[in-house]
Amino acid sequence: MRHLLALILALFSLPATAQQVGTLIAADPVADPPVAMHAWRIRYWTSGGDGTVREATGMVVAPSQAAPTASRRVIAWTHGAWGVAERCAPSLSASFFAASAGVEPSVREGYVVVAPDYIGLGSPTMHPFLVGEDTARSVLDAVRAAQGIAGAGAGKRFAVWGESQGGHAALWTATRAGAYAPDLTLVGAAAAAPPTDLAANLRSGSDKNARALLLSFALHSWSSLYGFSLDPIANRTNQGIIHRLAENNCVTLGKKPKLGTILGIVTVARATRNKDIGRIEPWASWVRTNSVDPARVPGPLLIAQGDKDTIVAPAITRAFATGLCRNRTRLKWIDMRGTDHADSARDSAAETLAWIGDRFAGAPPPDDCGKF
Repeated sequence: MRHLLALILALFSLPATAQQVGTLIAADPVADPPVAMHAWRIRYWTSGGDGTVREATGMVVAPSQAAPTASRRVIAWTHGAWGVAERCAPSLSASFFAASAGVEPSVREGYVVVAPDYIGLGSPTMHPFLVGEDTARSVLDAVRAAQGIAGAGAGKRFAVWGESQGGHAALWTATRAGAYAPDLTLVGAAAAAPPTDLAANLRSGSDKNARALLLSFALHSWSSLYGFSLDPIANRTNQGIIHRLAENNCVTLGKKPKLGTILGIVTVARATRNKDIGRIEPWASWVRTNSVDPARVPGPLLIAQGDKDTIVAPAITRAFATGLCRNRTRLKWIDMRGTDHADSARDSAAETLAWIGDRFAGAPPPDDCGKF
């Protein structure tokens, strides 16, 4: 009887142990990765801001040479907006490497790259789009999980580098790293064209069609997750269009959207042109909560911004940088002439990787605050 009771207790204890955040569930080798690289699609445990443990997915890419005795340096690559539907996960895409500007250059310099999909992309739950706490946890737990892949040789020291939505993710990861993952050591955070003041970003991008699609992602995600009503924003017909746009579309670079998508975007743009969710509750409070507070982000930081960006308004990013400098945060600023939103990480990659290398080497971080 005693043995039976012990067995029952052991069985009941398994889920709690197995679902420890930051634990690797599986790492499946990717066939035909780029030359001189190994890649794995991973599943791991993380948690949302409410503490609920969730399964998340992502990619880990490492040099193909045998892992050294000492652990390799790690870069967490945080991706831009791919959508909010489960199938939009970057790790599921045949275009993962082509569309992930920071991955191959980093691995070729000897880094292990950990590229989380974030919660809900690649796993069956709603993706918390631009929700800072949930995103940061998924990034930090992916870095932890990568240490479970023997062939990668990933260590505990890491930098985080992201573009667009991933720039927001990188800044939130820097904000939460010390408290949520004290077992890891963050050496620096780099963000290309990051949304920072979400209300200002959603109203200020000059590409109204891109604004409408991104707004649809946010409205669908937040209304589904938190029960926020769309009634103050759109009528029932247009609410349906908002949900269908988000459910049926992933962002695919180099492909023209279908006619139905174009018509839906035009309809949402027209329906929301006089709506500012930064002034409509409870949306406004949620937007403020998930914006990036420059007073809370520790340095050293790098921010790259193109002057031809029609999605993340350069003036909003510069205002955020000014706030960082006001708080005496060490900041490297890359001002890119002629660069649009889609090329922000690619055009700043060489300079960003040089800056990251200096952070791992312990060099004093540069400070460009005199530019503001």
